[in-house]
Amino acid sequence: MIAVEEALERILENIAPLPAEQVSLERARGRVLAHPVKARVSHPPRAVSAMDGYAVRADDLQKCPTELDIIAHIAAGESFDGTLQAGQAVRIFTGAQLPPGADAIVIQEDTEALEQSKVRIHQSIPIGHYVRPEGLDFQVGDTGITTGKRLNVRDIALTAAMNVPWLHVYRKPRVAVLATGDEVVMPGEIPGPAQIVSSNGLALCSFIEACGGTALNLGIAPDNADTLNSIIAGARGADLLVTTGGASVGEHDLIRSGLSDLKMDFWKIAMRPGKPLLFGQLGPVPMLGLPGNPVSTLVCAMVFLRPCLERLQGLEGHDSFQERAILEEDLKANDRRQDYVRSSLGRDADGRLTVRPASRQDSSMLSTLAQSTALIVRPPHDPTREKGEMVSILRLDNQVYPI
Repeated sequence: MIAVEEALERILENIAPLPAEQVSLERARGRVLAHPVKARVSHPPRAVSAMDGYAVRADDLQKCPTELDIIAHIAAGESFDGTLQAGQAVRIFTGAQLPPGADAIVIQEDTEALEQSKVRIHQSIPIGHYVRPEGLDFQVGDTGITTGKRLNVRDIALTAAMNVPWLHVYRKPRVAVLATGDEVVMPGEIPGPAQIVSSNGLALCSFIEACGGTALNLGIAPDNADTLNSIIAGARGADLLVTTGGASVGEHDLIRSGLSDLKMDFWKIAMRPGKPLLFGQLGPVPMLGLPGNPVSTLVCAMVFLRPCLERLQGLEGHDSFQERAILEEDLKANDRRQDYVRSSLGRDADGRLTVRPASRQDSSMLSTLAQSTALIVRPPHDPTREKGEMVSILRLDNQVYPI
């Protein structure tokens, strides 16, 4: 068996970012940027007022109160062709372009309208008061978003403001998913007396879509080498093949022995749940063979499949997003396998993050995983942990891990 860290390193050595494609801005959320976004305009394009009030020359307000002549009104989207002279003011509204000659804004609350063409100013203000200068937010040519960023709603807003309608993003990875085994049937089918309903294929497809990929569900392959090879041919053209089940040592586990074109890199990792994990190449397609137990499948998807999907999409820095939490119950010493303990998060009286391991950790129990909100990560040979100690966790209830 090899360590989790070594297995992940060897997998990622064989995964490279996909080519870029161009998409419209409204379709770009969640995609990973392949080329930086540079502003095509400045914002604001001219100096504008940040408040409703009066555009003035700050030098005219050295002694207050003082009275100024109102020579124009400017709303947002309008402009003033003249130039403000000494003793003059322009009635202005938020977002309106600052008239030539003005260098400050007096807010409406600090003024008194005397008549239609005069205003009294009650206090002095500095140059630039309530003025948004040209290019305050960004200027033409500024880089707004750098390569390798997964675009969120805020990024879309910034890109739109920069007047960029199209973006180059890494292509979404196409991932073929194949469940195996005579003992499983698709949801909705009536299982035989020795069969169970398969959850792995649909769960993995959902995981892939949540991580930004496109899932190609190949269904379920029976424990027959010829049929398995025929069905798995549907993975041609995919960027990655993910199988579930059939990777162990039994006579009916055909992923290792029954795939004629498989060049296996490694098999078996020191991990619980998830020991029988396989990685190799099936022709030109990288292949990740996950265990058949449902919990093992999804935990391995978090640890190994997610970094593959990120690398394919041009994301780097595949850290584990581990946090620390206070243990609420004792844990026995761990053996030689890295353990991912299904657990629930909470808060203590001081608001600190706590974690409680589930009482049952069987890798077939999806109900335990569904009720859990985190995994306690225990390295090999981790000693006994007592209540109150800090332990490492992976959250299950956030957007990083879409389980």
